[in-house]
Amino acid sequence: MNSKISVKGTEITVYSDGDLDFISLTDMLRAKDGDFFISDWLRNRNTVEFLGIWEQVHNPDFNYGEFATMKSQSRQKRQAVEG
Repeated sequence: MNSKISVKGTEITVYSDGDLDFISLTDMLRAKDGDFFISDWLRNRNTVEFLGIWEQVHNPDFNYGEFATMKSQSRQKRQAVEG
């Protein structure tokens, strides 16, 4: 179930699953620095590693092959940007 909370005038999505609540990092980041910051954040190696571990722990349908492809693409884009 999704709901919204307002934090300093910004709407943040909260997903509830039983007694667990998950707050949308995307909504918080978009409010802070816009979409550019999100794409930059998602290229960060530590972010990609964290998201992969979180999904492995919390998502029984986690697609390991697709994640490996995404992780590789993230690395390639980061290397292209860093030159």
